[in-house]
Amino acid sequence: MQDHTEPLALTQSWVERVVIGLNLCPFAKAVQARGQLCYSLSNATSRAALLVDLQRALGSLRDADPAVVDTTLLVHPHVLQDFYDYNDFLAEADQLLLELGLDGELQIASFHPDYCFADSQPDDVANYTNRSPFPTLHLLREASVSRALETFPDAARIYERNIMTLRALKPEFLRRLLRDAAVK
Repeated sequence: MQDHTEPLALTQSWVERVVIGLNLCPFAKAVQARGQLCYSLSNATSRAALLVDLQRALGSLRDADPAVVDTTLLVHPHVLQDFYDYNDFLAEADQLLLELGLDGELQIASFHPDYCFADSQPDDVANYTNRSPFPTLHLLREASVSRALETFPDAARIYERNIMTLRALKPEFLRRLLRDAAVK
């Protein structure tokens, strides 16, 4: 039987080595260093069970003191392995935000091992901005995102800068970096 802490440890390694290490999210380092990033594991094996875990995680983030927990990564390694099923699920996740009255307070960003932007090919290195060891829902506070964007020069260009960073790297290096983050 697999150790259930392993997906969280591997995800934390990915955050440290890829997200922070390549500076794909200039805000992640401070949140991680202050211990305000919550890693939460869902053992869901169905969409319905994942929605229950997502509802719980959204409520926990809403109720937490932002100085203690500012953002949550909900890692769900046993469901939605197919990227297109995962991508379809995001509409259900957004609908849940609306039903809970959290739209405008919280938002959900998405990460997946096979992430592929709508306008790109699967082998485009730009997809690595959203590739993670396991399917993961990133729950963020809108107020924190707004504050971070206000203090960062050219925040709208983060995505473009990330693509330039990734395109400067060899695809083999990126695959190895993601794989290595997932096995350490």
